[in-house]
Amino acid sequence: MKTLAILLIAISTISCQNNSEVIASKSSPVEIGSALIDGTSEMTPIVAGNTANQSVWIEYIEAHNNRDLDKIAAINAEDWEGYTAQGSVLKGTEAHIEALDNWFKTASPKWEVKWMIANAAKNKDGVIEQWLTTGNDFTDIDADGNPIFEHNVHDILFVEGKIKKINVYSRAKAQDSTSFNY
Repeated sequence: MKTLAILLIAISTISCQNNSEVIASKSSPVEIGSALIDGTSEMTPIVAGNTANQSVWIEYIEAHNNRDLDKIAAINAEDWEGYTAQGSVLKGTEAHIEALDNWFKTASPKWEVKWMIANAAKNKDGVIEQWLTTGNDFTDIDADGNPIFEHNVHDILFVEGKIKKINVYSRAKAQDSTSFNY
């Protein structure tokens, strides 16, 4: 009987412990970084984003590799914007598709997705934006027949499952060198 009483006291003590920290951590978004968002003056937390956007990006890259302009247009938001590493800006799906059509006639660009990170942050208006940051290898052949290889980072803004904005950053293929410079 004494053993039963001790067992009941032990069980009730354990069951009464406060699990609010565990519950709070499951319901709060996980902060994975911070950023100075356009139009703000303070760092904004970046949290884990919607990983479903990864499959949209894979589909988008496949459409580019297959030169499926209709598919690309269908994935673009109506007010699509693109910013290249060289500083070019395209606005609107129609302008994007026209530029791709012209490019595809004279080039054979291909992309391979290497990694993706889904993230989200509040914009200057307090609205949570869904972003996907990706690493992609880009290959093509230049006018002289020489291979082109770049590492690209695409930072993509998604709105309602569509691609609204793409920022492209680029780095040339690594080469062994005796000197290092920026």
